[in-house]
Amino acid sequence: MRFRQVHLDFHTSEAIPGIGSQFSKEQFQEMLRKGHVDSITVFSKCHHGWAYHPSEANERHPGLGFDLLGAMIEAAHEIGVKTPVYISAGLDEKMARRHPEWLFRDQEERTSWVKNFMQPGYHEFCMNTPYLEMLLKQIEEVVRGYDADGIFLDIVGVRQCYCHYCVADLRREGKDPRNAEDVLALGERTYAHYGKAVKELIHGLKPGMPIFQNGGHIRRGRRDLAELNTHLELESLPTGGWGYDHFPLSARYSQTLGMPYLGMTGKFHTSWGEFGGYKHPNALRYETALSIANGARCSIGDQLHPDGVMDEATYELIGRAYREVEQKEAWCTDTVNVADVALLSLEAVGVHKTSGQVDFTGHSDAGAVRMLLEGKILFDVIDMDADFSGYKVIILPDEVLLGNRLTASLRRYLNDGGKVLATGRSGLKEDGSGFGLSFGARWLGENGFQPDYFRPAFEVQDLGRAAFIFYGKGQRVELEDGAGGAVLGRREDPYFNRDVFAFCSHQHTPSSRRDGGPGMVEGPDGIYIAWNVFEDYGTKGSLILRETVIYALNKLLGGNKTIDTSLPAQGIVTLQRQPAESRYINHLLYATPVKRGNGIEIIEDILPVYATKVSLQLQEEVKNVYLAPQQAALSFVQEDGKLTYTVDRIECHQMVVIDVAK
Repeated sequence: MRFRQVHLDFHTSEAIPGIGSQFSKEQFQEMLRKGHVDSITVFSKCHHGWAYHPSEANERHPGLGFDLLGAMIEAAHEIGVKTPVYISAGLDEKMARRHPEWLFRDQEERTSWVKNFMQPGYHEFCMNTPYLEMLLKQIEEVVRGYDADGIFLDIVGVRQCYCHYCVADLRREGKDPRNAEDVLALGERTYAHYGKAVKELIHGLKPGMPIFQNGGHIRRGRRDLAELNTHLELESLPTGGWGYDHFPLSARYSQTLGMPYLGMTGKFHTSWGEFGGYKHPNALRYETALSIANGARCSIGDQLHPDGVMDEATYELIGRAYREVEQKEAWCTDTVNVADVALLSLEAVGVHKTSGQVDFTGHSDAGAVRMLLEGKILFDVIDMDADFSGYKVIILPDEVLLGNRLTASLRRYLNDGGKVLATGRSGLKEDGSGFGLSFGARWLGENGFQPDYFRPAFEVQDLGRAAFIFYGKGQRVELEDGAGGAVLGRREDPYFNRDVFAFCSHQHTPSSRRDGGPGMVEGPDGIYIAWNVFEDYGTKGSLILRETVIYALNKLLGGNKTIDTSLPAQGIVTLQRQPAESRYINHLLYATPVKRGNGIEIIEDILPVYATKVSLQLQEEVKNVYLAPQQAALSFVQEDGKLTYTVDRIECHQMVVIDVAK
């Protein structure tokens, strides 16, 4: 899979004439060279429903007079650029007007995407209708007729549909359309049937052809959905609703699946379909560096003008990022992430709180990943099917209750010397009978006060000693006699919860200074923190929350922590291993996203960071350390398995390559 890809959107209305009328092979090639692009996804069919080539399975766009798809493939291949082909699967506005009975319907029998008649938009199709047969013919036509380097299918996934076809099928099977579980089960079968039909069709014609089914997010814990693809494309436009939390979380999960994958951002200031919108070049430099630092290839979204002329400013912008990626590729191929800690994602275990329709992160997962990045902890995000044995600590964030399967997996892991950090309700048995792990404490029930206070038994960096406000939901525990528990901090209750007859000051009631019992304990299996601290950090971002968690992780890791560095909190550190080259690559990134307008996160200024110290625990003998791609030697010391070096200057992204003995 290529490193420097462009996803060239071309959703073009039939109300616009002269489609592709100014397309020039030479200009197209010139822009690809200017952008240092080595793969470009081009369109067979867009959301409006039109084909951009002669078609018997579809209809060519009425404003197009030639085979634009064929011309783009020919032009790109002539200069060694690959051309995956895009087909809009879930949306087809042309057919929505002709066959509204094929559309997806929600529980109130509304179609999706469109709010009302006066707010135009697209309508989504149900794959449990005759629409699927039509779509398969369109896919077949492209695979047979064009030298495509892959097929990208968009706007697909598991849906809970109440269209006439789905309701009729449920009733025919003796199921109840009023039962949400029955409706979801049909949605799962419908998507599995669709995905299998697509894969069998494409690979029956061209074995091994790359396929990706895009739903805007790779669902953690759904390996069956991931396996419908040959590779993964992590759509994650920070300014387009995903934010800067989403990609690191999604990437740290996706790399554990062992599939090739890329990170997809966009050149837009906001999101898809923004003509004349450009983000700052530093944002693209950072976002592409973040991809390769996490073992991913890169994709940048663009949209072609209806007349077919590639926008020069866009490819100058893309080129500034991809010129750097091109120089770094040799150190970013076939890498494996090095992780001390694994975060068991709440999405992966089916407990996932979000703040909006496009929020794929979830407060607890997002808060946990933010803490780990800021605390410079090397980590993976895992699901229930992961191999726990390779990690030194497993985090159970906020709401991970223990069923039989998870308990058995954790018990094997703990028996082999692993440790657990659990927070909130995590670590409790599903039946509500108490802890299923040994933290040296007994669970008493949910705490009646919210918010309340935490008084650590340890010194908190930069904050001193105090009773700190914790806003998250809390649990009450007590030490269990003879269970080997140690209190690392205590709870203090407020005088009362705020209500109409009893309130104090502007926000919440102060601490009564009464001892509310242990708030953080350490036992034989690990450390327990009695609040939903990750959800709290995802919404409030209070420093005490992060420092409490990092203290716990450092205590559990002890001398086995792989990396320490002086890089500031907003910096990102990863350590990737290249087994075939017998080397490690330490990625160091630094940029500070800020919010502008109505909450859009942007990166503009990137300030250099100087004299960054790094210490690595490596058992292999280190032969050489150097900066890449500069190939400048870096002085280092290795004593008793500890490697230390200092990077004089980091500007956006710096790789440090560590050659080790074979």
